[in-house]
Amino acid sequence: MVSPQDIEQWIAAALPCEKLEVKGDGHHFEAVIVSGEFRGKNMVQQHQLVYKALGDRMREEIHALSMKTYTPEDWASR
Repeated sequence: MVSPQDIEQWIAAALPCEKLEVKGDGHHFEAVIVSGEFRGKNMVQQHQLVYKALGDRMREEIHALSMKTYTPEDWASR
């Protein structure tokens, strides 16, 4: 079974993050991801970067992932 820590490690290995927090029950997960890589990208493009970081795991191991993505500037101004 996939853990939130697994997902954090997979994302962090492919995407530099200033903040990365994943919670979940092994089937459904919620993530908050802050990365400078999101600058200049819309929300769909930001989510695509995360999906790319997770690769085939999104189809095979992770049932559902809800995410909130932010640039460092957006996160600081929340």
